[in-house]
Amino acid sequence: MERIEAELLLPGGGEPVPDGVVVLDGPLITYAGPALQAPETPGATVHRTETVMPGMWDCHGHFLGVRTLDLGQLPLEPIPLRAARCARDLRSALDAGITSVREVGGLGVYLARAVAEGVLDGPAIYAAGSILSTTGGHADLHSYPLSWISDFGHHCGELRLADGPDECMRAVREQLRRNARLIKVCASGGVLSEIDNPLHQQFTVAEMRVIVEVAAMADRVVAAHCHGKPGIMAAIEAGVRTIEHGTYADDEACDAMRETGTILVPTRTIVEDISANLSAVPDYAAVKLTALADTHAEAVSRAIERGVTIAMGTDIGVTGPDRPNVWGSNGLEVTYLVKLGMTPLQAIEAATATAPLTLGPQAPRSGRLEAGYDADVITVGADPLADISVLARPEHITAVWSGGRRVKG
Repeated sequence: MERIEAELLLPGGGEPVPDGVVVLDGPLITYAGPALQAPETPGATVHRTETVMPGMWDCHGHFLGVRTLDLGQLPLEPIPLRAARCARDLRSALDAGITSVREVGGLGVYLARAVAEGVLDGPAIYAAGSILSTTGGHADLHSYPLSWISDFGHHCGELRLADGPDECMRAVREQLRRNARLIKVCASGGVLSEIDNPLHQQFTVAEMRVIVEVAAMADRVVAAHCHGKPGIMAAIEAGVRTIEHGTYADDEACDAMRETGTILVPTRTIVEDISANLSAVPDYAAVKLTALADTHAEAVSRAIERGVTIAMGTDIGVTGPDRPNVWGSNGLEVTYLVKLGMTPLQAIEAATATAPLTLGPQAPRSGRLEAGYDADVITVGADPLADISVLARPEHITAVWSGGRRVKG
């Protein structure tokens, strides 16, 4: 049993608790609240800290094991090499206070097993398996022969092209066969893909409805990559759980998200990282990112103002430490959310209590300091309500518990 005594307890959802206590008994929290009401815990290991809060979630990450933002290089490196690099990413995530990752395309379906087995230390991983894309869509690698991409997708499992309802149905079932915990689709074009336009819708409503229907039969939800408004509106109509990015979301799109309960995962981190490192991406990606960066910021601020439910996600996918957009810098996202209109407490809720909701029925009891919830807990050597940037610097994350096991500190 372990007892954490903190000057400030941030429960994830709800108001801060000064002079708080959290008691961990194995993999669960048994008490979280004011010190005056805390049970006696004879024999417990006692930790004293300035702030205690739930471990953070990154609801949009990619375990790809790549060292570049040029995704055209993805098939040129051996899968075992990239998987080995991900071991560093798992460690970096924990050190940054990330105890859970919703991995929306990559090697996560395999890494999740290694973490669950205790072979690797890492956050709990809820992975989508392959990213589903139309031919010529955002998850197609446009400079390669089409037959090569189809072969790469079927054998390596990170990209899956699907056209028409029947093929979409099969593609979802392939991911379920790999125990994917959610399904990821590209409803619009993107930045790091060569030919397509971020404004353009890709999957039809009929195709996405089939994807949502088949996923729901297995209690899975769908995450939709969307920049342009047509893709956003089509994805909402089809019943997806989350909109990823939401760059061109206007008032109508924000209201539709709020009214349907669709969650927005803004991923401002990837926009900021590429903006600051345009030479690190292909020229076509630099042009597209520059064109949408300000619009994305405006859309996120609009969504916050209009009451859209928001969860924290970064779109991080690179192995560090000397590159842009690397695992371990995940906490930057909460600082961007604050800059774009959230209070520090709202941004922390987006990274904790709200985040598991992005998994729908697959959501674990995580993201809150509350009896009966998973003992995913971090301590911080400062007050993030006074300075939210401390959550962006791993050195301020003084200890991390994952499933009740202390993995940092």
